[in-house]
Amino acid sequence: MAEPDWEGVKAYVFSRLACDLPQELRYHSMRHTCADVLPAIERLATLAGVDGDDLLLLRTAVVYHDMGYMERYTDNEPIGAALARETLPAFGYTPDQIETVAGMIMATRMPQSPQTYLEELICDADLDSLGREDYLDTSLDLYAELIAYGASISLKEWYQRQLNFLSNHTYFTEVARELRDAGKQENIRRLEALLQT
Repeated sequence: MAEPDWEGVKAYVFSRLACDLPQELRYHSMRHTCADVLPAIERLATLAGVDGDDLLLLRTAVVYHDMGYMERYTDNEPIGAALARETLPAFGYTPDQIETVAGMIMATRMPQSPQTYLEELICDADLDSLGREDYLDTSLDLYAELIAYGASISLKEWYQRQLNFLSNHTYFTEVARELRDAGKQENIRRLEALLQT
């Protein structure tokens, strides 16, 4: 049986995201998928010893995971899963592989609810920025995006919400905790300092 066409999938999805994602998406942008979550899943998979078919499915789920934003802002994961089911057969994916991908996409819905190890990995990759040095930049992109979509929240309230979120968040996998927990604690301290000024 032929291998699924990962390069074809990537080219298809990146083309769709570039053309069809709304410009107001400062956080859930093509950059988030291509330059943030995809490299994050590669790092976590390497650290976890995940390769072969499982790595292919993780990568595939990552590129599809925010495609639903092309159609609507809230509850978009079912759209991404439906797009995967609709388009992946043409790239040589089996029904079982497609259902695994759809499950991973659905697991990224907030609050995250992964049921398998692969779903835990994609959830951790999706929130990789919580423990990175560029966290405040990505957080402000999300804030600008929410304002563009009609949210009414002050910057101080936003920082407080972010502080609460980071303080209550736990990465699902040991590899993500080892990689990002120290950075996340540093970002909690940075948020606390911002709230005091």
